[in-house]
Amino acid sequence: MAQPLALFPALIDAADWRRLHPAVQRMHAEGTTIEASGRADVRGATHASARWARRLLTLPEPGDAQAISLTIERHATQERWTRRFARGRMQSTLRQGSDLRLLERLGPVTLHFSLLRDGDAIDWQLRHVRLLGVPLPRAWFGTVFSRSGARDGRYAFDIDVQLPLLGQLIAYRGWLEIDHVQ
Repeated sequence: MAQPLALFPALIDAADWRRLHPAVQRMHAEGTTIEASGRADVRGATHASARWARRLLTLPEPGDAQAISLTIERHATQERWTRRFARGRMQSTLRQGSDLRLLERLGPVTLHFSLLRDGDAIDWQLRHVRLLGVPLPRAWFGTVFSRSGARDGRYAFDIDVQLPLLGQLIAYRGWLEIDHVQ
């Protein structure tokens, strides 16, 4: 049986892919199952609306220096990412959209990203958001910063989501080291 193809190399120009840091290439392309662990600082507004939105989207609660583990399971047409933080579990399904964008489903929300190389890192540029399949106006999804790169030779991530009226829904930054590739 053929090994499922990783999404990210198909969504980033081949010349740009070769210029990414090796830790980024490994995390986004090796094996059918990857297990990794590390640390993350998680921030976010503490009011009830932000806490409710994080629960709906299965996002972790704020806390410094949280242990984090990640399992990526690659299937024929999608990848399932399960992140276990000390203060919550976040699961999303990633697949390729018809427009060569990365689609990430978190609960009832689907995020449409363009993946661009920025130096030796990936800049995830949010283009569209759908809630239960219905497109949302651009003004509703605020500012989303998402980057995967490397720090001290390890895979590093930096995500910050600011929403109108809610403020900082979630921001998490940290690193992962691959423990096992299958």
